[in-house]
Amino acid sequence: MPDRGLLFSPAFRFALFYGAFYLGFGAYLPYMPVWFESRGLSPEMIGAAAAAGMAGRVLAAPLGALWSDRAPRRRDSVIAFAAAALLLLLAFEPARSPWLIVALAGLAGAAVTGVIPLIDAFAMGEARRVGFAFGPARAIGSATFIVGNIGCGALISRLGGEAALAWAAAGAGAALLAAIALPAGRREAGAPRPSAFSGASALLGGGLPLAFAASALIQGAHGFYYGFSAVAWRAQGVSGEAVGALWATGVAAEIVFFALSTRVFRRWSPAGLMALGGAASLARWGLLALSPPLVLLFPLQCLHAFTFAATYLGFLRHASAHAPERFAATAQAINSALSGGLVLAGATLASGIAYGAFGAGGFALMAAPAGVGLGLALVLARRGAKAS
Repeated sequence: MPDRGLLFSPAFRFALFYGAFYLGFGAYLPYMPVWFESRGLSPEMIGAAAAAGMAGRVLAAPLGALWSDRAPRRRDSVIAFAAAALLLLLAFEPARSPWLIVALAGLAGAAVTGVIPLIDAFAMGEARRVGFAFGPARAIGSATFIVGNIGCGALISRLGGEAALAWAAAGAGAALLAAIALPAGRREAGAPRPSAFSGASALLGGGLPLAFAASALIQGAHGFYYGFSAVAWRAQGVSGEAVGALWATGVAAEIVFFALSTRVFRRWSPAGLMALGGAASLARWGLLALSPPLVLLFPLQCLHAFTFAATYLGFLRHASAHAPERFAATAQAINSALSGGLVLAGATLASGIAYGAFGAGGFALMAAPAGVGLGLALVLARRGAKAS
């Protein structure tokens, strides 16, 4: 008989939400472009649809974080975003006009990706307050993301691109139910409510603008990968199951990195980690542009541990050291809006044009933002070395 205390613990309820959300997100992120393709969208329109979703995050993430920071219960914003995500994904089904699909992609992307900084900030705050480990709860999400990658890829191979939307919507429904079961996250009585202006002024010091820019450019360089890797690899004859396995390999490498980061990268500076991510990006995107065979795609996917995870961890460490604690969620939301919104949207829009012209060779375009991000991370590292 299960332990009722465990089932109702904050750790379990956050793990439940992460598991449900990332099960659907594991289909949404790599395979919505396949669904767009199944509806007859051109590569340019697929790029526009993917970019619209990322652009929606630019407004959704900061506004959602401000709402969450000021609301009496943090759970409310998560429920609202989860409900909006489900309704907007369901609205795709009857859509036939390419421009209507692009518009829906912008709104759905704002809701789906906008919940990520909200739940991360909520979970980390509750972990500190209650005393549970954030890492294992978040790792459940990484594990179910892999299940979504592989499972939806297999389903697409059998049923076609329409299966991507069905899986993503089912995951969104499960996430909404899990959001309702989250702890309330009530604000402490008398706690000050931060304003947008005070938050902006507090986040201009400590090299944070440079860290925002470096992180956004290196993470934004994933635009072609997120928007067109599944389409490009399937065009090369890679099966849906293999595409899912490739994405799962990247996430598995990310999990291993986070598991070993405390021991292996404990002494690395935040800027050093971001520079590592930038350098790995140059190698990853340059080599993927050469359309290597499937046997080489798997080891190249392991570089995701550095291009994504090292960059992500580097920014989190820098923000933790330099952003005031009461604005931690705001700092994370701004980073999300930039790296997962503005820059990623621009890179994805450009990727649609690049894929239409060069196919998988368009991966090479992503070396440009990654290279600039690497340079900024090195400048930040040099400033940190001088300060110490």
